[in-house]
Amino acid sequence: MNTINHHISDELLVEYANGSLEEGWSIAVATHLALCPACRKRLQAIEATAGELLEGIETEPSESDDKSWAALRAKLAAAPRVTEAAPPRKAAAPSPRRLPEPLNSYLGGDLDSLKWRALGLGAYHYPIPTKDRQISVRLLRIPAGKPVPEHTHGGRELTLVLKGAFRDGDDRFGPGDFEETDESVNHQPIAEKGDDCICLAVTDAPLKFSSRIVRLIQPLLGI
Repeated sequence: MNTINHHISDELLVEYANGSLEEGWSIAVATHLALCPACRKRLQAIEATAGELLEGIETEPSESDDKSWAALRAKLAAAPRVTEAAPPRKAAAPSPRRLPEPLNSYLGGDLDSLKWRALGLGAYHYPIPTKDRQISVRLLRIPAGKPVPEHTHGGRELTLVLKGAFRDGDDRFGPGDFEETDESVNHQPIAEKGDDCICLAVTDAPLKFSSRIVRLIQPLLGI
């Protein structure tokens, strides 16, 4: 059994609940939800709260719309949240072979059957095609004990750990853990020793690497 310590933010979960997320982001969110009972409960609370408030909204636009949105935010704030002080929640780690849905359906096979593409320094990736060409969805396989080159982002990045683990500063991300980053974050995740770290990574802009050499070869790598 694996303890999931890093969860989807309220803002992203609300976007998923109202159907405004593009396909790539939805794959990451839905796959985490398949692994995380705590976030499934939060999603149910969000959907129930939104349904209750929708019934009270007038058909004609009025100042009550603003009041309804304020009420929604207040109810979400009062709903049970996952915090560091919350009791540990257990979730089964994904199978080394079969991945959780919906990710498994996109891959069309288990991890052993994937044709990984080399990124250099022992790292590999496996691009996952979607209907949205503006969002990149891929699996990353980082060698045990090795770092990802230091980088920031041109937009949003979602990372879901499927196997192994990595450390990002003081935080550890293991199977099922979910990380959200953006252009405000400059970091260098490092895979833990033992097993290679396999993650689902979703981005809407190329990474911005600190290393000039990595930037020069970046167009060849496709990241």
